[in-house]
Amino acid sequence: MAVQMHADTQMPLRIVRAYDAAEGVRGFELAMPDGSELPPFTPGSHVKLQVPNGLVRKYSLCGDPAERRRYEIAVKREAQGQGGSISLCDDAQEGDTLPTSLPDNAFPLVDNAKGWIFVAGGIGITPIRSMIRSFGELPAAPWKLFYLTRSPQATPFLDELGALALKSRVRIHHDHGDPEKAFDLWPVFERPLPGTHIYCCGPRGLMEAVRDMTGHWSTRQVHFESFAGAGEVRPDDKPFTVRLARSGIGFGVPVGGTILAALREHGCNVPSSCESGTCGTCRTRLLAGEADHRDMVLLPEEQAGEIMVCVSRAKSAELTLDL
Repeated sequence: MAVQMHADTQMPLRIVRAYDAAEGVRGFELAMPDGSELPPFTPGSHVKLQVPNGLVRKYSLCGDPAERRRYEIAVKREAQGQGGSISLCDDAQEGDTLPTSLPDNAFPLVDNAKGWIFVAGGIGITPIRSMIRSFGELPAAPWKLFYLTRSPQATPFLDELGALALKSRVRIHHDHGDPEKAFDLWPVFERPLPGTHIYCCGPRGLMEAVRDMTGHWSTRQVHFESFAGAGEVRPDDKPFTVRLARSGIGFGVPVGGTILAALREHGCNVPSSCESGTCGTCRTRLLAGEADHRDMVLLPEEQAGEIMVCVSRAKSAELTLDL
C-alpha cells in the first residue's frame, strides 16, 4: 500500500529497529526500503517525520554522521503534548514506513573550535550525541558534556555515556525531581574561554539558565536547540493582528498559531529553519507594536526593533512588520 507523503517529507523510510531507550523514551533506526545509502547529514541535524496519526514532527538525528545506511532518533513520549510523540512511541512498529524529510541543520557544530562544552537536559542529548560520535577516538579539541536528567532510569544512552564519564569527558547528574539537587553550572561558565563553543539542548528552563550564566560570553560562542514546538500555547495567549508595512495588508494570528504560519498562508515566504526560536533565521524587523518575545536569540537591546516570527507573539493588539 502506498504511503501518503506530507509536503514536508520526501523519503519513505522503514523502521528497521524500535526499542526502549529509557523510561518513557523510544529509540528508532530508519533505513531506505532497499537498504541503499541515505542522504548525508552533519552533526546537530534533524529530520521531519510524519508519525502514524499524520502529524509531522521534528526529531534530531542522534547517530554517527559517518553511518550512511541508518538514521537514529530517540523520542520522549510527551503525555501532555499534542499527540505526535504519543503516536510515534505507541503506534510505530518495526517494518512500518515513516515519510521523512531530508536532513536539515539549525544547530551546526563549529568544527574548528578550540574546545566544546555541551549541556544536555534529558532528551536534549540527541543532537549532542551525534556531535560527540562525530569526534571518534581522536577529537580535534577538548570537549566536556554535562548531562542532566531526572533519574538513571530516564536517561537515554546512559551506559554509552557513562563509559565516557570514566575518561572525565562526561558528567552525568540526576536530580530526582528535586530543585534543591539541581546541578550548579555556574563554575563551568564563570570564566569565558576564548575559542570554546557552548552547545545546550533541553527544557526551556535549562536553556534560559545557561543563557543567563553565559551573558558575559560572546553570543557567537553560545548555541541553543529547542524541542518546544512552535505555537505552544500559554494561558494568557490571545489572538492578534499582523500588518505588513509594504502592502498594508493585515491578517490575524490565532491562539496556537504562529506569525510564520500566517505569513506563509498569505503568500509571504520568510526564511526559516529551526522554527523553535533558537537559530535566528526568521529574524524580522518590527516597526510597530509590542512583541511577546519567546526566542533564545535576540539580545535585550534588539527586542524593540526585531522579532523571531517562528515562535514569538504580541502583547499589543497589532504588530507591524517590515515586510
